[in-house]
Amino acid sequence: MRSVSDIFKTIETQVTEEEISLAKLLEVFHERAFGVFLFFFALPAALPLPAVGVGTVLGIPLLFLTAQQAIGRHTIWFPAKLKAKTFRREKIIGMIASATPWVERIEKIIKPRLEFITQGVFSHLIGVMGFIMTLAVCLPFPLTNTVPSMGIALMSVGVISRDGLAVIAGAIIGMGWVCMLAAVTIFLGTEGLDIIKDVIKGYIAP
Repeated sequence: MRSVSDIFKTIETQVTEEEISLAKLLEVFHERAFGVFLFFFALPAALPLPAVGVGTVLGIPLLFLTAQQAIGRHTIWFPAKLKAKTFRREKIIGMIASATPWVERIEKIIKPRLEFITQGVFSHLIGVMGFIMTLAVCLPFPLTNTVPSMGIALMSVGVISRDGLAVIAGAIIGMGWVCMLAAVTIFLGTEGLDIIKDVIKGYIAP
């Protein structure tokens, strides 16, 4: 079973062209494409203090991917023109270099287990939950980006590594946070989000 870091190494060693097409990346990632692409788009928004608006920008491709996963696709569909789009190899390698330290930290606790949760009918459920989390990521409100994106990233690594426990953890983290924010917003309005934000700052601040 190839790990995420092994897949990243594949790009560095097997893809030598200066310009890499999206179609080529899909070919290299093969059956792991969903997990890898979801991880790449979710990780930047999952990092602490992401750039303003990053959730909305990254949320669009995340919605596109999770929607396909939710309806049961096993391979990613892109329009032909988009598949022909190319990226500079050095840019792809740079993204991999930035993501690798985070991947290595996660992989220390990732291993194949409860594999049935990462495939079959559960794949649809993972896609549905990812789609719901992504809707939260797209909202231009405080606290809606980081934790749901973290949940998506963890679920995607779980799918890649066939670790059902990681998928469960990501689902609990992401969906739990989304449900909590929804409940707070329903009862307290957007002011409730500011209250949670202030509470978190109080715990973080020295």
